[in-house]
Amino acid sequence: MTDYADLEISVHRRDAITYAVELRFQLPGSDVENRLDADGPLLASIDPAALDQLDDDEYGAQLGRGLFGGGVGSAFRTAVATSQSKGVRLRVRLVIGRTASALHGVRWETLRDPSDGSTLLTNENVLFSRYLGSLDWRPVSVRPRGDLSALALIAAPSNLDAISAGRPLAPVDTEAERTRARQALAGMDLTELPGTARPTAAHLIENLRRGVDVLYLVCHGYLANDEPVLLLEDDEGRAAPMLGSDLVARLREISRPPRLVFLASCQSAGAGADRSSADAGVLSALGPRLASSGVPAVIAMQGNVSMTTAATFTTSFFSSLDEDGLVDRATAVARSVVRERPDWWVPALFMRLKSGRLWYVPGTAPGGARFDKWPSVVADIKADKCTPIIGPGISDPLIGSRQEIARTWARSYRFPMAPHNRESLPQVAQYLSINLGRRFPRLELENHLRRTLVDRYHDELPEELLGERASLDDVLEAAWEAVAARGGTEPYSVLAEIPTPIYITAQPSFLLAKALVKAGREPEVELCRWREDQSWPESVFEREPGYRPTAQRPLVYHLLGALSEPQSLVLTEDDYFDFLIGVTLNQDLVPAPVKRALTDSALMFVGFRIDEWDFRVLYRSLMNSEGGRRRDDYTHVAVQIDPEEGTTIDAERARRYLESYFDHSHISLYWGSTESFVKELAEEWRQRR
Repeated sequence: MTDYADLEISVHRRDAITYAVELRFQLPGSDVENRLDADGPLLASIDPAALDQLDDDEYGAQLGRGLFGGGVGSAFRTAVATSQSKGVRLRVRLVIGRTASALHGVRWETLRDPSDGSTLLTNENVLFSRYLGSLDWRPVSVRPRGDLSALALIAAPSNLDAISAGRPLAPVDTEAERTRARQALAGMDLTELPGTARPTAAHLIENLRRGVDVLYLVCHGYLANDEPVLLLEDDEGRAAPMLGSDLVARLREISRPPRLVFLASCQSAGAGADRSSADAGVLSALGPRLASSGVPAVIAMQGNVSMTTAATFTTSFFSSLDEDGLVDRATAVARSVVRERPDWWVPALFMRLKSGRLWYVPGTAPGGARFDKWPSVVADIKADKCTPIIGPGISDPLIGSRQEIARTWARSYRFPMAPHNRESLPQVAQYLSINLGRRFPRLELENHLRRTLVDRYHDELPEELLGERASLDDVLEAAWEAVAARGGTEPYSVLAEIPTPIYITAQPSFLLAKALVKAGREPEVELCRWREDQSWPESVFEREPGYRPTAQRPLVYHLLGALSEPQSLVLTEDDYFDFLIGVTLNQDLVPAPVKRALTDSALMFVGFRIDEWDFRVLYRSLMNSEGGRRRDDYTHVAVQIDPEEGTTIDAERARRYLESYFDHSHISLYWGSTESFVKELAEEWRQRR
């Protein structure tokens, strides 16, 4: 993995053409910013209107003189020289402050070095992006390589001559665009509009709500009162304008927006390999708005572009992106491929990713090493010495994440605390319990899950399960069976395939027990009795004092409650404190077989976010339990996806911190998603058992 030094250039307006510049420079592995020597104050002189009167070469030269005068140039050269001396590449992020919004339209990609006139941003030694912050607090999660999906929308309305766009609109060559999209997005699960449906605004939003990683958008655009307008189609194929602000608003409402939006220019019907688009890059004005709405990366054409340049850039970009998922590196590589073309500068990258990364290789540590503990994991399973500890995240693909629930509640019930707390379900639930009553969060959780399941799986559920009086357990089971019927790796079924005698779960549904029954086993379900004022169902250990869990008759121990017993759920902050106090002061709350499994077997944590309350409470209570030294004899595994953009200030340092935190506990981290880990677990178990 290549290391990158990091240079952030922030530009803020002082007067009509003068801007104050702030520089932040950091070498990889360093916890402090490096000083950049500068000659005098850091000021830039940039007049966008004057620049527009220049040809492309002089534009870049004048922009370079304007930015790199006033001390910025010497500081920039110091950053480049320092990076080269350390053998690392330089990642440059340009941050345009709110007071400097006029600079969004500047062609920054044309920058030339004022000392020798050379272009600065046409090779992969300097990765450049226009970096935009966002008021959207949703984390930018990375996806595993190979599991990416894409939506290609190509709009070619039949009545373009009826649209007042300020210029003639040429017919779109749909087949040529479809071919270009298929070549670019090869290897992804591709949905096409037109294809499955018309390229309408409704079908666009419907597909985005289902979740896609890449939106590849081809349509005419124009400005109306300085507002970008996308020209899509209606159900009859006629032109249907969609305001850019409407698209931005809808993306804000989607729980998982695309990771990349690629705004491609239209290829018009007609002859000539070098025919160009004629939209003057008006849709590039959407770039900053899409990034601020929560889209991690946007590629847009900031001017008219020839089809030769567009096709070459697009092919090279997606090919490079497929290598390592670094969107700014892929942009630099693609720009270097077309740098001899007169319009090489047209593709622009707008980004809110500090790492530049859109996806990862599952099971690969940040340093590039593969997870190598599978032989030990399988050996412990064979010896009945592996205890899965299952977190809420295992059901995220089915019902959504706890973070999504928290965000929905925070928005619906006007959660008043800091925005970054809106993703913490215990904190939001605590607010609801105080403001609306202690029972309310538990009732609302049941209602939320039922609404989510009916909304997601409406066409796959029996009619009798669509009503409000249907049992939530029945609705969950039906939705789970519908998802399992689609094929692929289903996590509960994989866990049920492992012949372990005890499962400990922080997941509130009974889907694991149902999966065990389907696998031909006879599970017993037990709840942790952490509340003294709760009326608990009969325990298997009361009914059958001699019961000992076996692989054929395993115990499923619900540590944090179950949906069927709402008062058993550990949901609010107070619940977590009460739970932790209860199990710490009264060791007899946990059955003896479970305590033995926690201290004398290999632990496999699956489906937790390691920075969340449920894991932290479980981990601390586990570390404080008796007999902990016996755990040193086993290989323990915790699944941890790379820290997400937006949840950490420095993802690389966060990774190092997590590895150090768990090192003394002999817990190995599998760097990847729960889905990736379960898929590899199934493959390794079937090969080695």
